Amino acid sequence: MKLMWFHLMPYTELPDDFNQKHPSVWVDIHSSLFDPRRAHHMYNDFMDELEFAAEVGFDAVCVNEHHSNGYGLMPSPNLIASSLARRTTDTALCVMGNSLALYNPPTRVAEEFAMIDCISGGRLIAGFPVGSPMDTCFAYGQNPSLLRERYYEAHDLVKKAWTEKETFAFSGRFNQQRYVNIWPRPIQSDPHPPIWIPGGGSIETWRWCAEMDYVYCYLSYYGYKAGQTTMQGFWNEMAKLGKDRNPYR
Repeated sequence: MKLMWFHLMPYTELPDDFNQKHPSVWVDIHSSLFDPRRAHHMYNDFMDELEFAAEVGFDAVCVNEHHSNGYGLMPSPNLIASSLARRTTDTALCVMGNSLALYNPPTRVAEEFAMIDCISGGRLIAGFPVGSPMDTCFAYGQNPSLLRERYYEAHDLVKKAWTEKETFAFSGRFNQQRYVNIWPRPIQSDPHPPIWIPGGGSIETWRWCAEMDYVYCYLSYYGYKAGQTTMQGFWNEMAKLGKDRNPYR
């Protein structure tokens, strides 16, 4: 068993009557509730907590990406991970993750993850979530009917950018680049940094993880009972596909 410290970085000073006076904490949460000077202290407190988790021996510290979200103040988890890469020594850095369909071009993800891997000495775990509807469709305006296709194409481009030794051209439906040749390159090159797929229980994501032989991560925001039900569904699907029960594939 591995123990990992995950931080959502929620805004800690919402008013006590928030539930009564505000319809949502996501997408349309009112900007008047945000105090940048207080957020300065929150960010530094959150990073102190992650650094402490690394010091006391957690196998990994984990951060993730959300947008327009009072419960998740990390529109760019890579900024946090790059700081942790410099201020920790042995703990894995799990970025769960970068919502690939939001990046144009996706090679930006390949470059930034490679930087984090180099700064940390090869400790990056690269998370590639398909993305929540609130983040990808509402806050960032992506077409939900094209989201998975865009995601798969971005994944293929990032993976090839990490592993292809020569400069190459990429011509996809959503991404066209005449020259792809990322600098820096990740330390973990056998063949690339480990890829984990955070998800909320989609069968399509389960099957794709099985096909690619990736780790599937379910973040149990709704309690252990919901988490148990979701993961049992995942393992049942893996059994149908003839996959073993290794969670760290």
